Amino acid sequence: MIGATTIALLVLSVLYQPVHGGLVGSDINGCDVSHGNWVFDDSYPFYAAPSCPFIENEFDCIKNGRPDKDYLKYRWQPSACNLPKFDGSRILTEFRGKSIMFIGDSLSLNQWQSLTCMLHTAVPKAKYTLVRTGGLSTFTFPPHLVPESSSLTQSQLRMRNCGWESRWDLIQVGKQTYTDMNRLVAYEKALNTWASWVNSNVDPNKTKVFFQGVSPDHSNATEWSDPKAINCNAQSKPLPGPDYPGKAHPAEEVVEKVLRSMSKPVHLLDVTTLSQLRKDGHPSVYGLGGHRGMDCSHWCLAGVPDTWNVVAQIRFSGLGWESESGLRVRDLYL
Repeated sequence: MIGATTIALLVLSVLYQPVHGGLVGSDINGCDVSHGNWVFDDSYPFYAAPSCPFIENEFDCIKNGRPDKDYLKYRWQPSACNLPKFDGSRILTEFRGKSIMFIGDSLSLNQWQSLTCMLHTAVPKAKYTLVRTGGLSTFTFPPHLVPESSSLTQSQLRMRNCGWESRWDLIQVGKQTYTDMNRLVAYEKALNTWASWVNSNVDPNKTKVFFQGVSPDHSNATEWSDPKAINCNAQSKPLPGPDYPGKAHPAEEVVEKVLRSMSKPVHLLDVTTLSQLRKDGHPSVYGLGGHRGMDCSHWCLAGVPDTWNVVAQIRFSGLGWESESGLRVRDLYL
């Protein structure tokens, strides 16, 4: 069942880091969780990839031959506070009767896949279905039973995703079609289109919009001043925090300009800096098929997107919604 409230996680591209304009601020309970350090924690990861039977091969770096394992063991530690542990049962309890939709590219798929694995680990005996229709896949946790002593009764989780690879052949602005355009210019036009749609169509009383921060790539080691490296290949440790040594992302100014013009509230999930510090977290040559290319954009699972979902859970839990019955989480891949 779908209740009156929808959460839209809009992961629109890999190009930006949102800042407050129409956004609800980035601090969580008065603490800035976006700056800190990655600390080694032997209790990690949240799950093992083999225990997540529906994980995409593209993200299963161990299966694809990655020899090192320490990258799985790092926990994000904000400078001024502690992150609570991820609680999948709480998510299923708090969001019965509501929908969560991830909208974006293959990095949205990366985060969506992470959340399915984290929730499956929380309720490992729950049945699930995965249906693919063309480029659209729908993942569902049917209602499942729990002990009577628990506050969790029945929950449903449905996740949707379309496709895998992004293709950009043409850009259409109004009636004008372009075969080429500066990426930042194109991004600003696309972001303005999105912002206009949100302002015109979203009812903040029914739909909460979350804007995901930029997921950085690590394709150029000069950004973090490592003369011995070329890109993310063979990186096995995070960079020290709390700040990233490289330059600010070029799309930040574009995002600030657009989001400050928005009239509807958008909640910020600022995971940029914590992700920038994880040069070791990408598949590199251990993506789909192994050694077929260099992937310094997506993330191994288990891995960095799990922390994105911890931050998201804190945001979700602070909205004060009452529980109903049933939860659907969708991922629309653009």
